[in-house]
Amino acid sequence: MTRQRTYGGISAEQRRAQRRTALLDAALEILGTEGVDRLTVAGLCTRAGLNERYYYEQFDSRDAVLNAVFDTIAEELASAVLRALITAPDDTHGKAHAAVAAGINVLTDDPRKTRVALLVSSTTPELRSRTMQTIRTFANLIAAEGIDFYGITDSEPDPAIGFRATYLVGGLMQTLASWLQGDLPMTREELIDQTTEVFVLLGEDLAARSRRR
Repeated sequence: MTRQRTYGGISAEQRRAQRRTALLDAALEILGTEGVDRLTVAGLCTRAGLNERYYYEQFDSRDAVLNAVFDTIAEELASAVLRALITAPDDTHGKAHAAVAAGINVLTDDPRKTRVALLVSSTTPELRSRTMQTIRTFANLIAAEGIDFYGITDSEPDPAIGFRATYLVGGLMQTLASWLQGDLPMTREELIDQTTEVFVLLGEDLAARSRRR
């Protein structure tokens, strides 16, 4: 059995994790401020302060870097939304506002993350497919939370639930892009409030549809 060396109390595995974080942080900065064309191995390693061999220790292509940055943002977003839902008031508006605010804050506290999410979605067919998969994942999360909150027990849930959840997630991403570009003259708080109202209206309507079925 090969033993991993430890330097300064940090294991080889921890050092690899630190290098990966440094590379992803550098990639986020390049993608979010300069664009995908500036994402090169040399440029990435220079910004991360690492030798190029550490890049190949982690990634085998630029798409792999894009995937990793995108996944990191998605994981942060999902964690923030789920944490917010746990502590949110137990009413329709309170739940929706907490989830919406958590998601929008993650993406607008650091606008690079929204730019990267939109950038990745239009780079290659593989990455476009990955973006759609991520949208479906968040739509499924919203749908599941809504079904649980409203106590919808239909053996065959209304197909409109999935449609509306997907519409909300995809529409919110485009709305955020427009807002960041200055095309929507409103504050972040107004953006959160307006998005919350849309979520509540669609959710309440679905709940009413379920009761009528």
